[in-house]
Amino acid sequence: MVDTIAIIPARSGSKSVPNKNISFLEGFPLIAYSIAAAKLSKKIERVIVSTNSEKYAEIAHHYGAEVPFIRPENISTDYSIDKDFLLHAMDWLQKKENQKPEFWVHLRPTTPLRSPATIDRAIEMIRQSSSGTSLRSAHKAPESPLKWFKKNDMGLFESIMKNSDNDEFNLPKENFDDVYIPDGYVDIVKRSFVTSHNRIYGEKILAFESPEETTEVDSHGEFEYIKYQVSKEKSELLEYLNNFSPIND
Repeated sequence: MVDTIAIIPARSGSKSVPNKNISFLEGFPLIAYSIAAAKLSKKIERVIVSTNSEKYAEIAHHYGAEVPFIRPENISTDYSIDKDFLLHAMDWLQKKENQKPEFWVHLRPTTPLRSPATIDRAIEMIRQSSSGTSLRSAHKAPESPLKWFKKNDMGLFESIMKNSDNDEFNLPKENFDDVYIPDGYVDIVKRSFVTSHNRIYGEKILAFESPEETTEVDSHGEFEYIKYQVSKEKSELLEYLNNFSPIND
C-alpha cells in the first residue's frame, strides 16, 4: 500500500496572474516544476494533481503526474479552502482504489523552486514524530513584526501586542523572538488526523524551516523574480524537465 503521496493543487481561474499555474518559466509551465520536485523525491510514491481543468490535466500528465479525477467546480472557487480538495482526493482514492496513504505532501505550484532532498527531510521529520499532527514550512522573517504598529480609532499608533509598553518598539531586534512566515515550500498532513478531526493542521504543527530565498508567485513582479532565480542557478528540476518534449504555450 502507498504510504506517502504528493498532491499538487492546480485550479484554473487565477485573478492575480491569469493562468498562473501554467504560465511558462524557462520554457516549462509553472506546475511542471512541482511535479519534477515530487518525481525526484526518494520518499514520495505517487504524484497526483488535483485540478478542475482538462487542459491543466493534460499538461500534468505530460510531465509525469497522475490526474485520476477532475476536481468538482464547487470546490474550485476563489473561496475554496485547502481542506476541500484534500478531503475530496482522500475520499476518491479510498472509494475508487481502496488506497489510504497516510502522509499527503502538499506542493503548491506557486512555489516552483524546491530541492527534492529538502522535501525528503520534511517527510522524514513527520514520519519520525509520534505526536505531530502536521508539518508546515516557513522561513524566518527578516524583521520582527512584533515591532510593528497598528493604528487605533483615535489615529494613534499602538503595539500589536497586548499589554506592551510602546517604548519597546525601540529595542534592538535581538530582544524579540524569531518569527516565521508560512510559505508554500512543503506542507504535510496526515490522513488519519484529517479524516477523524475534519481539520488539516491541528494543534501540533511540526516547524520546518525552509530556505530563506523561498519565493512564491502571487504577482507579476514575483514571477519576474522567479525567472531571474531560474536563469542564474543550475537546477535539477530543469534537468528532469528537459527530458520531455516541449508543449505549446
